[in-house]
Amino acid sequence: MPTTETQALSQEWKTLQNNYEQYEKSALLIKLTGVVLYAIELTLALNALLVSAIVVILWLQESIFRTYQSRLGTRIFRIEGLLKQGAPAEGSAFQLHSEWIANRKGIAGLIGEYAANATKPTVAFPYVALLLIEVAIYLIAPK
Repeated sequence: MPTTETQALSQEWKTLQNNYEQYEKSALLIKLTGVVLYAIELTLALNALLVSAIVVILWLQESIFRTYQSRLGTRIFRIEGLLKQGAPAEGSAFQLHSEWIANRKGIAGLIGEYAANATKPTVAFPYVALLLIEVAIYLIAPK
C-alpha cells in the first residue's frame, strides 16, 4: 500500500506534468502568433522593423516560458527519482519553490537561463527563420 508521502508525490507529479504540458501549448501559441504577425506584415506591407522587434519580443517571451517549464521538468525528474526509491522521506513532496530558491543563481543566473533557453533550436525556430527572411527581403528589395 502506498504511503502518504508516495501519494503526495504522485499527486504533485500529475499536477506538474499537466502544467508542463500547458507551458508547451502556450509556447506553441507564442510561436504561432509570431508567424501570423509576420504573414500579416508581408500581406499588408507593415513596418518590417516594428514587426521584427515584436518577433524578437515573442522569442524572448517564449524563452521565459521555457525557463519556467524547465524548472517544472527538474522537479518532475526529482519526484520520479524519489518515487523510484520506494519509500520517500517525509517532507519530500511539494517542494518545488523551496528547491528552486535553494538553487537560485541570482539575476545574472536567471538572465543566463533565459538566454540558454532562447538558443535551444526548438525555441529559436521559427523566430530565427522569420528574421532571416526579413533580412533577405531587405537585402534583395529594390532601394
